[in-house]
Amino acid sequence: MKAPHLNRALVLEAVARTPDGAGGFTEAWTALGALWAEVLPGSGNDTLGEERMLSAVPYRVTVRAAPVGAPSRPQAGQRLREGSRLFLIQAVTERDPDGRYLTCFSREEVPK
Repeated sequence: MKAPHLNRALVLEAVARTPDGAGGFTEAWTALGALWAEVLPGSGNDTLGEERMLSAVPYRVTVRAAPVGAPSRPQAGQRLREGSRLFLIQAVTERDPDGRYLTCFSREEVPK
């Protein structure tokens, strides 16, 4: 298997919920660290968002593996940021039999 070309620095982010004092909560994204990645696009489609049409593009983002439970290991529900671009992680799996790399199945959503 050919090694991925990890040529893009992405920031791994996780959502943190804090009480708002009125019985609810607010969500804020916190950076967990930077990961070097290979980002490969899939084919896009349009989906209906809450208030407008969204253009959704799937991506396969490959990063170096980290042990299960390590904060540097991406998980579904987290996201990867590259400047103003956001890649929402939907699933994570090992890319190779030796477990040296992880593939993050992600979506970049861009409002129209």
